[in-house]
Parts: sequence; structure tokens; C-alpha cells
Amino acid sequence: MPTNVSISVLNHSGPMLEKIRYNLVCEVRDVAPAENLVVTFYRGQTELGKAQFSRLTSRIPENDSFSLSFTATKEDDGAQFSCGAKLELGPEGPQRPLVVRSQSLTATVHYGPDLQATVNPDKITVKERGTLRLNCSAVGNPNPSYTWTLPFRGPHFNDGVLTIETASSQHEGQYNCTVRNSVKTVSVLFNVKVQGLEATSSAAPQTDSSFTTARSTVTTPSGPTSDVPPLFSLQVHQMILCSVIFVSLQA
Repeated sequence: MPTNVSISVLNHSGPMLEKIRYNLVCEVRDVAPAENLVVTFYRGQTELGKAQFSRLTSRIPENDSFSLSFTATKEDDGAQFSCGAKLELGPEGPQRPLVVRSQSLTATVHYGPDLQATVNPDKITVKERGTLRLNCSAVGNPNPSYTWTLPFRGPHFNDGVLTIETASSQHEGQYNCTVRNSVKTVSVLFNVKVQGLEATSSAAPQTDSSFTTARSTVTTPSGPTSDVPPLFSLQVHQMILCSVIFVSLQA
């Protein structure tokens, strides 16, 4: 059986990069016969692949290495890779051959930033005095930083979510969110429209002049009024009295 089994990344140290291919190397020391050696690569407890010799070897213990190529993903960040070596000696050998397992290699994968928001940045509408919230949150390793360019003079925002509690006409325009880490830089452009409030109370109705005139005409009485001036009534009374006296004298 091997005296030692170890795993490493070929010609690489430090963090890996997403979407880049790497070779895992499993080193096996002092194993014989090597032609019966089977090496299995693992990600956690999941088998990634197997490797073995395709040639005859001597019965003298020797050191050998086996490799497995893979493409790093963000899901591999923090994953533990290992390899195990065992001798499969056929029917005459042990039916459950011993496995010598390497120590685990914890992978660090740098990736992103990957935006998490799904809102269409070209169609952002908010009512005046409403709350404006723009989201360009992202995930990445290393953690991304945020820079906002605003259409107005205002406070400095350095978070993935920009919030303005009371929007007004000055907040209308283009907002540029730049997200960056050591892997790449991503920018999102938001076009914001601020809608004016509807009137809270109805305006006074327009007065129809013809209707007003008609009303003033209707309120004017047609025909004589009972409010006759006092002087005119006295004259009428005197005329009637004189007529009565004249008729009496003639009789």
C-alpha cells in the first residue's frame, strides 16, 4: 500500500478564477505493483473521476502521479478536493482493498460580481413624494464594492441598494451603478422617471356665463310689483276723493 497520498493543483497556488481550467494532481508514494493502483478524485464525497496505469510496472515500490482536469466555478469556492489510492489485486486479493486517502485541499475561487436584481433598469417610474429604490446588489469573491453616479448633488452611496425616501423632480434622470472586484467590473444604468402627483382636491368648476345670466333674469319679477312709491298712492287717492265730491254736488 502507498506510504503517502497527497493532492495539489498543478503549477498553481493561491485562489483560482472562475471558468479557468486547472489540473488536480494526486501524488502516490511507495506503491507496488503500480499497475494495480486505482486513484479516485473527490469533491467532498462526490467522485469526480478515476485514473490508473495502462502499462505494466515492476513489483518494486515507486512514486507515481495522476491528474484530473476541471473547470473552476463559483460553486467550487470553499469546496474540499481530495484523492484516494487503492490496490485492486483481483480475485486473489482482498475483496475490499484498503484506501489511502489524501488530506483535503480547500479551494478558493474568485468570481463575479454577479448581479442579483432582476428589475429592468430602463423602466423605473416613481411617483413624486414616493420612495425610490434602485437595486444593483451583486455577489462575488472578493466582496464587490459599489460606486453610484447620480443626476443631482447628494449624499455618497456605497451600498448595492440606493434608497430615496421622498422622491421629487430633482431625482429624475440617469443613475449609474458600478460594481467591481479584482475579477471584473460591471455597470448598470437606471433611467428614472418621477411622475407628478394628481390633484388632491378638484378645482372649482368653471362658471357658465349664460347660465348665470339666465338665473339673474329669472330672479327679476315680470309684471308690476306691490312695492308702489308712497307719493304716487297719495295722488291716486286724492283724485278718487275729488271725483266722489264732484258727483255728490251735481246730484
